[in-house]
Amino acid sequence: MLGLIRRERRWKPEKRPAPADPVRQARLKFRILQGAIILAFLVLSVQLWKLQIVLGDYYRTLADNNRLRVVPVPAPRGVIYDARGNLLVRNIPSFSVTVMPADLPRDRQAEVAGRLAKILNLPAAEIVQKIEERRRQDPFSPVAVKDNVDQKTAFIVEENHDSLPGVQVQVQAIRQYLEGPLMAHILGFMGRIDAEEYAELRQAGYSLNDQLGKQGVEATYERELRGQPGREEIVVDASGRKVEVLQREDPVPGNNLVLSIDLDLQRVVYQALKSTMGRSDHAAAVVVNAKTGEILAMVAIPDYDDNLFSTGIGSREWEQLLEDPRRPLINSAIGGAWAPGSTFKLVTAAAGLQEGIVTASTVIYSPGYIRIQNEVNPAVPFIFRDWAALGSLNPRRALAMSSNVYFGCVAGGCPDQRIRGLGIDKLAEYAHMFGFGERTGIDLPGEIEGTIPSNDWYRKVRGEPAYLGDVYNAGIGQGEVTVTPLQLAMATAAVANGGKLLKPQLVREIKDAEGRTVWRFEPVVRRELAVRPEYLALIRAGMRDGVTSGIVTVVNIPGVAVAGKTGTAEWGPINARRYHGWFTGFAPYDDPEIVVTVFHELSQGGSYTAAPAARQIFEYYFSRKRG
Repeated sequence: MLGLIRRERRWKPEKRPAPADPVRQARLKFRILQGAIILAFLVLSVQLWKLQIVLGDYYRTLADNNRLRVVPVPAPRGVIYDARGNLLVRNIPSFSVTVMPADLPRDRQAEVAGRLAKILNLPAAEIVQKIEERRRQDPFSPVAVKDNVDQKTAFIVEENHDSLPGVQVQVQAIRQYLEGPLMAHILGFMGRIDAEEYAELRQAGYSLNDQLGKQGVEATYERELRGQPGREEIVVDASGRKVEVLQREDPVPGNNLVLSIDLDLQRVVYQALKSTMGRSDHAAAVVVNAKTGEILAMVAIPDYDDNLFSTGIGSREWEQLLEDPRRPLINSAIGGAWAPGSTFKLVTAAAGLQEGIVTASTVIYSPGYIRIQNEVNPAVPFIFRDWAALGSLNPRRALAMSSNVYFGCVAGGCPDQRIRGLGIDKLAEYAHMFGFGERTGIDLPGEIEGTIPSNDWYRKVRGEPAYLGDVYNAGIGQGEVTVTPLQLAMATAAVANGGKLLKPQLVREIKDAEGRTVWRFEPVVRRELAVRPEYLALIRAGMRDGVTSGIVTVVNIPGVAVAGKTGTAEWGPINARRYHGWFTGFAPYDDPEIVVTVFHELSQGGSYTAAPAARQIFEYYFSRKRG
């Protein structure tokens, strides 16, 4: 029993783990915390390095733009005078409401646009669209929300500036055209720069908010009128408002223009056209200095008021101008071309004499018509009619009486009268010599060339050369021949001055803001006509005879020796009795000073409408000159 008891295993208590060392545990936790702090520090250091080193320039620029800005200071635009010192264009102050996208938080954009919409009576969506577009282009360039706002509206915007971050009222100069429609086609108008123009002119210092000349001399002389903008370095507050000017560079004012236009004469020409045009949709008149090429007056009807563009033309008004079938925005004196009718006989006469087709004594008989071979249907001859049976004529009398038969024979030939004819290509050569079929080079945009047909032209248009009937029609300014009123005026001046085809000019002088002349007009001869002086003298004599004893006696003014030529160009279907009326002439006959060219679309004819208008112009010009 005792042995059994001794062999039993005695119970022993389990060993417990030694208690943790609190000092050691504290050290471990500290090291973990230390590692986390170091890791966080490293992350912050990397981010700081990125902000300061990698993106430092970007954020530095952004911060400076929120504090310092360089803004352009527009230069005062030059003004424009007429030849006698009458002011035609001036600058007047106007209010414009703008938004600087960089100063307008995006989360408040809809709110601000809504507030502006109510004040300015504009759709909020339109305002948002303008702001968003400018954000993409240049957020630090203000966008004009509405130009030419009245003073009351401008004050309301200013009073609410605390609730309109980024919104500013700016005072800008706009153009005031003192004569309105009377001078609109010459002066033109200004408008805000568009994206295409900005891309082209950005390097020249233009901004997205600039205005520039769009038409007329405003466009042609944009560089001279604009001046050199200045700049200001300013401090702005959080809402983008200027609080301090740190530095300023003053702008250089634009130069002033002195035109060759005589304003009083311009008014007379306008009234002469209006009183004689009847139901015509288009009329134009040009008065040119025959010796220099200076434009003394230029009127085109229909017209428009260029002040519409200064005060902010509405979409409806703009659409009306664009959709008007009369095309009032086009200066029809240079941008419209019509068949010149018998005024073109000046070219046919010069070509026929110079090429030996006729001489000063060559007589052609006009029984009132001639028969021409019909190349399409020989069995049916083409009847080429004169306006009357004029009998035997030499070149001088043919011009005075405006014989179609005579100049049709000179152009196309009359075998039965032993006249071989110029042919279409030779006639076109002389027409180009006189400046037709090409731009005159006047200092205005929008000039067109007109049409002078040749065999090549006909081949391109209809696939075959000119017919004989085409040549006869071209010889009397009919058919496919079209010219502008200015082209005809300059060609007439070349006849009047002895053969110098001059470049027309509207600006006589450019002066700086102090009145010093920086440029003065000098006549420019485009070419000398290759026509003998005695032939040009014969043409001048024929034009004078037309006034004294021919078909232009309506301009036979006592005390003023006028030489002239009318034109009545048939238009539309045969026998429709629709005509374009022309007159072109010069005075005095012995020493030409001025050329007057008048055009009426779809009138009764040159002698009935254009010539009476020209008479009024000649009478005014020379009566004023006599005092």
